[in-house]
Amino acid sequence: MRDMPYTTVSLQKGQGHYTDPDAVRDLVWGAIDELRLPDDFLRPGDHVVLKPNWLGECDVRFRGPGHWEHLITHPYVIESVCGWVVPRLVGSGKITICDCPQTDSSFDRIREYCQLDDMIHRLSSSHPEIEFRLVDLRPEEWQSLDGVVVKKRLLPGDPAGHVDVSLDKQSFFVGFHGLGRLFGASYDMDETNARHHDTTHQYRLCRTPMDADVLINIPKLKTHKKVGITCALKNIVGINGDKNWLPHYTEGTPGQGGDQFPSDDLRSRTETRWMGFSKRIVNRMPALGRVFVPVKKVGRWIFGDTLRVVRSGNWHGNDTCWRMVLDLNLCLFGFASDGAERRTPLRYLSVIDGIVSGEGDGPWAPDPVRCGVVVAGTHPVAVDAVSALLMGFDPLRLSMIRHALDLEMGRLPAVSMNDIQIVSNQRDWNGEPGSFRGGFRFRPHFGWTGFIEAANGGDES
Repeated sequence: MRDMPYTTVSLQKGQGHYTDPDAVRDLVWGAIDELRLPDDFLRPGDHVVLKPNWLGECDVRFRGPGHWEHLITHPYVIESVCGWVVPRLVGSGKITICDCPQTDSSFDRIREYCQLDDMIHRLSSSHPEIEFRLVDLRPEEWQSLDGVVVKKRLLPGDPAGHVDVSLDKQSFFVGFHGLGRLFGASYDMDETNARHHDTTHQYRLCRTPMDADVLINIPKLKTHKKVGITCALKNIVGINGDKNWLPHYTEGTPGQGGDQFPSDDLRSRTETRWMGFSKRIVNRMPALGRVFVPVKKVGRWIFGDTLRVVRSGNWHGNDTCWRMVLDLNLCLFGFASDGAERRTPLRYLSVIDGIVSGEGDGPWAPDPVRCGVVVAGTHPVAVDAVSALLMGFDPLRLSMIRHALDLEMGRLPAVSMNDIQIVSNQRDWNGEPGSFRGGFRFRPHFGWTGFIEAANGGDES
């Protein structure tokens, strides 16, 4: 006899591409409907926040509008979710679609390539009783040359402002050996480490998603160089208000107590010193950014290109980034928009766009995988565990998932692998995760190859 009901994850398979918006809508609605959500999950007057993955305007290997479908959440999926939400608001409410794209991405190009303004116009024209908003949550946008920041432009950011959450003793960084050497999103390591030391662990979050009555997380199904996969848990990184408060890796080699590199060879130790010195110089004198571009090219020639060499914590030994991801989920599910602990649980739904997914060098340069799949659920850990299985990976080999299992996140109850039930229109995908067979054989990021693949793999490549 079970002590608690199953946590249902809906795993639905349809067409393999975004060729027909009606087919995408039917797939998305079917996936959500299989969850049998309570009638009051959505209520009249609710503010519903949709959080897609708008990482960047195109695959970093290419420049142009034709290379984004495997990279970011497709607008057909977003519009389909809106179409499911609207009638349940019963004529009153607000829908905000928002994200923090990569700081050196162009939101203008994302809007252009994905025709987001046309989508908002269609929705507003069809449902004038509902307020629709499209928001870039970032406080600034960077211009980069060959990966070096040379210019920063201030943006309006979240119109509702930010909230600083002191996670402190609840943080996964308490007692972490890498404190003091954490690297964030820019060359200012002092700022990152000022937010994370001893039992002080702070995050700046955008108030709009934190203040939502209902948050619908709409990630892209992809591999990820620092945490293995990016689905429901990792997509919450996009509600941050200052990315440099987010530790991404610990500087140094394993022998130095870091996870920046996978080995302690002379090349890695030399690069740690050389790059660390260069980044600190540029941080103190930003005007040297353009000068650093050719220096970085020389470094690439000496030490190897990042698309072929493991660095910057892009491997399975990264013991830093998963902690940050889970901390942000603890903030979301445990704290309200005023920074106090939540008094009532957040109504949450995840709908993962796996129609055209990404494998290999994710999240920025993955190769497309035409899966034709949508994954839906109300518990992000369960959704990510099933997504990992679907990709052909062992969820227990992913620190981000392993440490989230059996963990209460604020007012979000804990879930174990035995608590999950998969429902699918694919007969052999139904059942408990332990009996799951089939799925796909995604190629991991090369820093994860040979570490996370499930023994049984998948049936499709």
